[in-house]
Amino acid sequence: MSTSATSAITWKLLGGHLSLDFANTADWHASDRPEELLTSYAAIVSWSRQAEVLTDKQAKRLLREAANRPDEALAVLKRAIALREAIYKIFAAVAHEQSPQAADLATLNSALSEVLAHLQIAPTETGYGWQWTGEEDALDRPLWPITRLAADLLTSDEAQRVGQCADDRGCGWLFLDTSRNHTRRWCSIEDCGNRAKAHRHYERKRSSAIGVLASQVI
Repeated sequence: MSTSATSAITWKLLGGHLSLDFANTADWHASDRPEELLTSYAAIVSWSRQAEVLTDKQAKRLLREAANRPDEALAVLKRAIALREAIYKIFAAVAHEQSPQAADLATLNSALSEVLAHLQIAPTETGYGWQWTGEEDALDRPLWPITRLAADLLTSDEAQRVGQCADDRGCGWLFLDTSRNHTRRWCSIEDCGNRAKAHRHYERKRSSAIGVLASQVI
């Protein structure tokens, strides 16, 4: 996929949390045949720009650097997908009140140990806060905030609000359920929610039609 084609993608950011949106960068994630959306380093940059992980200036700079360092860009793409899969599996387990696999936690912890080296406390207008440091042309820079926020979510009380789309065809997307009674079931009511509603309507009509035919036979 070309850089221009990738930048034209409109990413669906429905998770309510940056790390969950990153986990959702594969369609039909819970099915036997998930569809990869991170097909290039440019796709990582495109997603990061729309998710406001990168500014336009940073995105353009990283794309230039990736063009000059294609082998490194490919390595970062592979790392990003491995991290994405670990985050997805961890929070899918949490959503179903199960314990994540040790290997997935190890992947997240390994990424976290590298990311924390780029974090420092710096003065702000109101006091002090966290600030990213390091090379502006580091190709793995988009992964830094994703990793940290995934760790923050996992260790917070909000982790119990993580849910997984109830679509029975294998959507599997994750979301932070901020509804008052924790009743959210779909990644999007306009997408999987409406499809499920239409399917239920079809099944009711089908059952009714079968009932009518059966009564006529009798």
